[in-house]
Amino acid sequence: MARVRFPAIALVILLVAWGGVASAQNVSTNPEGLTFHGFIDATAFLQNQNFTFGNGQNAEFPNPPQTHSNRWFLDGDVRNTRLTLGFNGPKLENGVKLNATLEGDFFGGFNGTGGFSNAQEIPRLRLAYVDIVRNHTTVRVGQGWAPLFGTTALSYSHIAFPLGYGAAGDIGWRFPGVWLIQELSPSTKLTVALLRNTWNAPQDVTNSQSAGQASHIPQIEGRLDYSGKSGTTTYNGYAVGHVDKKQLNGAGAASTNNLTGWAAEVGGKVTAGPAMIQGNLYTGKAIGQQFGQLAQFGDIKSVGAWVQGGYNFTKQWSAYLFAGAEKPKKGDVLAAKQTRVKNVMFAPSLMYNMGPYGFNAEWLHGRLTTAAATGAETNTNGDQFAMSVIFKF
Repeated sequence: MARVRFPAIALVILLVAWGGVASAQNVSTNPEGLTFHGFIDATAFLQNQNFTFGNGQNAEFPNPPQTHSNRWFLDGDVRNTRLTLGFNGPKLENGVKLNATLEGDFFGGFNGTGGFSNAQEIPRLRLAYVDIVRNHTTVRVGQGWAPLFGTTALSYSHIAFPLGYGAAGDIGWRFPGVWLIQELSPSTKLTVALLRNTWNAPQDVTNSQSAGQASHIPQIEGRLDYSGKSGTTTYNGYAVGHVDKKQLNGAGAASTNNLTGWAAEVGGKVTAGPAMIQGNLYTGKAIGQQFGQLAQFGDIKSVGAWVQGGYNFTKQWSAYLFAGAEKPKKGDVLAAKQTRVKNVMFAPSLMYNMGPYGFNAEWLHGRLTTAAATGAETNTNGDQFAMSVIFKF
């Protein structure tokens, strides 16, 4: 059977959905423009344990082994700082509107080693896509969020790596791909996406040589969003489905060894006057590339969920409480030669906002359970106290 490449699939979708939009060349005189927005975010934090995916603003769950309880260290972090460029592009004579988004932050690592490298953060590309809009239909091409990436917990200390991300039911990642976004009604939206398929092996994952690319099939996702309002109550919810296939022997192998990944997810948010509650629940298998299964790669089933409640005491002051957990299937974890079998996260916070300025005081507590090859379990606890300031522009 002939191999069908991802770019060819994306091109077919574009042409079918738009019937030749790409051939339109005449541009009207509608105003165009470029907008700059983003934020500067600085965090001082005190921790008693190293965390995954790093310490500071990208801390999610503690790293074993358990260290002594008085191993505290103090540091600062500004890598959440972000810049987004929004391009309000031309409107073509056939009614098609062209827009684009480019976004980056500073989680690309540090420039060099030594005593000064931790103040020379490397920029990281987050989003880079073009939107082709016609009436209630949008085709998005480039790098964007997978539909699995749903609502996120409120925090000024954990923005790029939200509370629970890869740790307590918050999943989804950014990929190059093609999205078809259709507004079905003012309150309902359907999204279908074909995304780069990637895995952690067997070869160089940055050179299109992982088991995902070897399968010749993109990741496929569909999402339905619904929103509404009743009096002073606003609400939104979503449901997402995901499927993919990996060819674990890699490209060019004499034999095939396929692994199917899948996920189902629901989530949403309700705001009633000064009160708010939001959350997310997922179950899935073999979606480590989407930060599922506590970011472990293998034929692993798992379930994860988080919830955050909040209350605005005044126009400026509010308090939030986050709780979440994720539990991969222990037998699957051990069979995949991984170790993480459970994580529980707890994070109360106090927030202040006035105009573009905000302040956040937060305590994050994580308890990670790991299992040895014998099945024996060990718990690792970690705490982070963080104070953050943000200026949005």
